[in-house]
Amino acid sequence: MLNQYRSLSPLFLRLAMGAGFMAHGWAKLSRGTEGFEKLLTQTGVPFAHINSWIVPFVELLGGLALLMGVFVMVVSVPLILSMLVAMFTVQIHYGFSSVKTIGLTPAGPLFGPPGYEINLLYIAALASLMITGAGKYSLDGLRKRQR
Repeated sequence: MLNQYRSLSPLFLRLAMGAGFMAHGWAKLSRGTEGFEKLLTQTGVPFAHINSWIVPFVELLGGLALLMGVFVMVVSVPLILSMLVAMFTVQIHYGFSSVKTIGLTPAGPLFGPPGYEINLLYIAALASLMITGAGKYSLDGLRKRQR
């Protein structure tokens, strides 16, 4: 019984990862890349101006490719690289946990800066997709069936 549903696993990973990357890429572009460029400069990322434009488009277009399941093996590489850079330049300083409750206000909980947990989850999911492929319900799967 489980075997008939195994083909859904890559689909769920692709949908979650694709939507997440697209949301992050769009957030960087819609607010303007100046703030992101400042963050990159402060953390010592080389070529901050160029990367402040490249990274959002990698996330936006790479996320779209994941959603559609097209060129998943190829687009996973720059997405993993962007997660590694973010992890080692920003999140590593805040520890592992992505959710840190540092206080409670009348309006609700107050959260501290996120750690590298989410980066690792994105990297693991992308690595899984690279190993298993985009799956049956993808454009990559459709091309494979047509060959």
